[in-house]
Amino acid sequence: MKIATYNINGINGRPETLLTWLAETQPDIVCLQELKAPQAKFPERQLQEAGYGSVWHGQSRWNGVAILSRDSEPVLTRRGLPRDPDPSQSRYIEAAVNGVLVGCLYAPNGNPAPGRKWDYKLAWLKQFTVHAKQLLALDVPVILAGDYNIIPTERDVYNPDRWRDDALFLPEVRKAYASLLKQGWCDAIATIHPDEAVYTFWDYLRQAWERNAGLRLDHLLLSPALAARLNDAGVDRDMRAQPKASDHAPAWVDLDID
Repeated sequence: MKIATYNINGINGRPETLLTWLAETQPDIVCLQELKAPQAKFPERQLQEAGYGSVWHGQSRWNGVAILSRDSEPVLTRRGLPRDPDPSQSRYIEAAVNGVLVGCLYAPNGNPAPGRKWDYKLAWLKQFTVHAKQLLALDVPVILAGDYNIIPTERDVYNPDRWRDDALFLPEVRKAYASLLKQGWCDAIATIHPDEAVYTFWDYLRQAWERNAGLRLDHLLLSPALAARLNDAGVDRDMRAQPKASDHAPAWVDLDID
């Protein structure tokens, strides 16, 4: 089973990019973030024609998350993070897909810090951490995949000193990410590539892609039941070079599940 996460940065602005990637790589489950589309404008029919059922949590102009399933329909279990400090923002969706519980998230950016957006990010991560612990207690296979807007370690950024004061890299959010791992979640990409700099995001500015000045912001956390079945993980980094590309590339895991 291949599960991927992809911050599409505007689903209706890049339909061919998404559909081409789905056809070429055929992931079984896909978590999408930053749809930038209201609920009624999600391209459900196009995805159905491509062989994917979907559930989504839309929002006009900003945010938005979705879960896709190849040749099947995801069973929605939750739309919205429990006790979200600002439930008007569409940042979390959860569904059961072929025996796996899938949580798709788009965590707040938090910049500028300090400030109102920074406070919201910390509050959101606190509630997400509580929910993640509750999911582990269910004793079912779970994956939490998405754009966490967190750079976990210095290895996950091209120039750590450049990002010291950014909300993506401040000690508080790195500590929040570490607390998730302490609960028992497995960071799939870090596990498969422990000594490599693996990036999932390259800014549109300052020729970041051409210089490989990247960040690892998109993560796939596996519950122990799935971690034991982890075969491989990686990033389809060439997607970042496509015309009208998102500033993120898809990240994925391959699991030993039929």
